[in-house]
Amino acid sequence: MAWILRFYNSTIGMKVVMAVSGAALFAFVIIHMVGNLQVFLGEKVFNHYAEMIQGTPELLWSVRLGLLASVIAHVVSSVRLVLLAKAARPVAYRVKQNAVTTYAARTMRFSGPIVLIYLILHILHLTTGDIHPDFKHGDAYHNFVTAFSADQWYIPLGYAFCQILLGLHLYHGAFSMFRTLGLSGPRQVEFARVVSHAVTAFIVIGNVLLPLSVLLGLVK
Repeated sequence: MAWILRFYNSTIGMKVVMAVSGAALFAFVIIHMVGNLQVFLGEKVFNHYAEMIQGTPELLWSVRLGLLASVIAHVVSSVRLVLLAKAARPVAYRVKQNAVTTYAARTMRFSGPIVLIYLILHILHLTTGDIHPDFKHGDAYHNFVTAFSADQWYIPLGYAFCQILLGLHLYHGAFSMFRTLGLSGPRQVEFARVVSHAVTAFIVIGNVLLPLSVLLGLVK
């Protein structure tokens, strides 16, 4: 047990925890998006999908608790790494060069907290219905359509904006995960970059299309 704590308290250990928990969250985002895309198949199919999930509470709560643990591990490791970096260099660089980094990397510390806030609001909006003005239990299709209706245009646009931030966070997180796992050669780095771009683009396009589909009249 002692060696596990020593490993976790090391920089490498915290990066590994971030990579593993990030991978779990990454997988959930993809599965969640693919499931929600069933809204294009119509009300009956989408409500059946929602009922199937709600009808298996053991699986539902296992996933929820696993996601909660992943979020906590990811956030705690991220904060600890930031604090360690600041402690290692208490005096900021006089001239900061960003030539070898990316916009996604530079905004990581900002996109993360914003995505976390979005996640909480999303749960209150479409899972519990606490901030949904016309929430109906057992009618996921109705909740989806009324949540993103044109008379509340700022909500689907806000969702779309948050998905772009999520994409930036996921891209840098996926690329960093590959590097943490040891992909450091030129070809390996290029492979990691291409895969990270492709998967992130798939997620962002799918998730942005969901709220805008109602706003644009594709789902009624």
